[in-house]
Amino acid sequence: MVRSLLPLSALLLGSAFLLFAGGVNGLILPIRGEAEGFTAASLGLLGTGWAIGYVAGCLRTPALVVRVGHIRAFGAMCAIAAIAVLLSLVLITPWVWIPVRALSGFCFAGAAMIVESWLNERADASSRGRVFGIYTMVNLAASTAGQMVLTLGDASGYFFFVLAAMVYCLALLPTAISATTTPRPLTKVSLNLRGLWKNSPIAVFAVLMVGISNASFGTLAAVYAARIGLSLNDIAFFASIPILAGAASQIPVGIASDTFDRRRVLIGIAVFALIADGLFIFSGLTNPLVALSLAALFGASVFAMYPVIIAHANDHAEPGSFIQISGGLLLVYGIGSIIGPTIAGFAMTTFGASSLFAVTGTAHILLILFAVFRLRTAPAVAQENKVVFQVKPMARASTPETAALAADQAELEADQAERSENAEKAVTPSIRE
Repeated sequence: MVRSLLPLSALLLGSAFLLFAGGVNGLILPIRGEAEGFTAASLGLLGTGWAIGYVAGCLRTPALVVRVGHIRAFGAMCAIAAIAVLLSLVLITPWVWIPVRALSGFCFAGAAMIVESWLNERADASSRGRVFGIYTMVNLAASTAGQMVLTLGDASGYFFFVLAAMVYCLALLPTAISATTTPRPLTKVSLNLRGLWKNSPIAVFAVLMVGISNASFGTLAAVYAARIGLSLNDIAFFASIPILAGAASQIPVGIASDTFDRRRVLIGIAVFALIADGLFIFSGLTNPLVALSLAALFGASVFAMYPVIIAHANDHAEPGSFIQISGGLLLVYGIGSIIGPTIAGFAMTTFGASSLFAVTGTAHILLILFAVFRLRTAPAVAQENKVVFQVKPMARASTPETAALAADQAELEADQAERSENAEKAVTPSIRE
């Protein structure tokens, strides 16, 4: 029994190391950059670089794995991610940090896809939900721990950069010494905007707005917190509490989403997010406790939107297309993640720290308006045609393989049948020729 669980434990441990290192690296860069006098615009471009690399990693990693194999590709991703962290320490300038951050995003996405592919291979019909739940909890705990570890030292030195690089290297070990068999090829997705829009216009528009909002906050929250005078400890809490609040809020949001029209639930969540936006802009925060409370309200709202959007899109999906739709929407989220931090960074440089929430608030207003328009022009999905809401990790930490891991056995079988049918259609003309 223990022997059969060892490979799964090794994969979860490798994923935990990966997320821990990512949490450290993702928070130390804006804090250190702010201390070094980087502009908010240049720090926003760190988020843009990450998103570009992450989307590229989701698209290109499957081909790389076919060429060199899972273990070699995973090792290369972790090694390059460690080098990227150390390069950020050696060359402290935004013009190096931005492309290096893109490289980190590429490697992080690739490594996560490979781990999830292994887990997907190990999960059978009876254990798939349990494996996905444990994986999500491990990643949430590791990412939060990576951010909170910054409360234990001084951000002006080299310690946290070296720590992140060391843990990226540690992520290599569990998979390198485990006896896990090589899994199937990775899930490939393409950005078919026309097909996604035809399936669910509100899902496409909403996930783009959520990408703009969430990536802006995820990249620049630490910069905002530093500029309103929070200490390093409070900055770490300010970045971590929203993630935890978002994870907790998915349970009641999921119940509401399965009971009512998901578009109405999405509007309700966006209204709460907009209230948090307004309070951040107009309250003139000076009390750390108030700032952390508002961050919790913001996180509980914005990080619960993505699973509702995915569930609504899958309500309209044809059998066999669940994974492709979820993966395609993830890429649309990535486009929003490229746009958001750039706009927010330049806004903060020009108009001040609180303009971060003017950008997120604008995205939430547009989301509400479009959702109301769709409510008036398109009927609700019948209750019996709804898929079951699933708690999901943050989109920033999701890949196309996450959708495959989260899918139930029926969805996987339908997806595999769809792929086989498409492959036969592609091969038949060549045979005739």
